[in-house]
Amino acid sequence: MSLEAGLLEILACPACHSPLTDRSETDTPELICTGPECALAYPVRDGIPVLLVDEARRPA
Repeated sequence: MSLEAGLLEILACPACHSPLTDRSETDTPELICTGPECALAYPVRDGIPVLLVDEARRPA
């Protein structure tokens, strides 16, 4: 279940304000920050993005 295109266009990373890419079709749905310095992965739970820096996964 992917997010609506209109919603994805207005969402931004709360840490660095870069655009997000949708990876909600995978086993662990998440939105990935496109900022090269940031690259945080925010979870999507029940179709709702959780855009809290404390809930984000750091890149490996």
